[in-house]
Amino acid sequence: MVDLAIMVEGQNGLNWTRWQRLVKQVEELGFYGLFRSDHFTNSRPPDLDSLELWTSLTWLAGNTRRIRFGPLVTPVSFRHPALTARMAAAVDDLSGGRLTLGLGAGWQEREHQLYGFDLLPPAERFDRFEEGIQIVQQLLNQNEPVSFVGKYFELQKAALLPRPQRPGGPPILIGGNGKGRTLRLAARYADEWNAIYLKPEEYRRLNGRLDEFILVEGREPNMVRRSMMTGLVFGADQAAFDRRVAGEGNSSVEELKERGMIVGTPSAVIDQIGALADAGVQGLMLQWLDLDDLAGLEALAKTVMGKV
Repeated sequence: MVDLAIMVEGQNGLNWTRWQRLVKQVEELGFYGLFRSDHFTNSRPPDLDSLELWTSLTWLAGNTRRIRFGPLVTPVSFRHPALTARMAAAVDDLSGGRLTLGLGAGWQEREHQLYGFDLLPPAERFDRFEEGIQIVQQLLNQNEPVSFVGKYFELQKAALLPRPQRPGGPPILIGGNGKGRTLRLAARYADEWNAIYLKPEEYRRLNGRLDEFILVEGREPNMVRRSMMTGLVFGADQAAFDRRVAGEGNSSVEELKERGMIVGTPSAVIDQIGALADAGVQGLMLQWLDLDDLAGLEALAKTVMGKV
């Protein structure tokens, strides 16, 4: 079985009205969870509504009872790790222990330029990311105050109080397909690895590589949950599916699949999810780009969920 969750791009027009409708729908339909991006805006204009991530997750935590949730992912580049740890612990407590803390290095140049954040070149960016992960992990895990001296961050006897109700705080998710640095960081620090837009054979290959890195770190492969965020082009019947494909521009069904997306009517989607499960995927975050298409979400839940 694969846990099916919904993922939305928060910078693509998300506001309170849409968020509250989506949260209610995902909870009521029985999806495993609801995840969202953490961006100020997109890499290209026009700029759209972009509801602030942690504020939105706080509302979700207090207004749902069941679904898992979290950022995919919240960047160290514009979120200081000490503040991230404090917010994550508080939101996780408020939800009764349902947050998954997705952490990232940051990648989108335009939002960093517009809002005055330093993205850094890739090597330095990942060095800063690793420092940030260490700080978050230590603040969540250590009962004693944390001191940390790095190149990018410094803490002097920083205390996280109140202590997280969940021992160690929320699980840490590290996302990305990087064969070197990303997988090594996931092997060393993550409770969950989240890949992005991969075909089953690609996922299986990276999954095996992650197993090797985990063993090198002195951990066991089953200590790291495996998930993937990917695009979805879905129609409850052929006519609805054809309309969705037409909305993808000039891309054919095969081209969409080649990009790692899940594409088709319910039977095809079920088969593709099954192939990903065979490759090692335990949880899928399905990217739902039409924030107003609640009927489509309902059709997906009724025709696919429970059959994968």
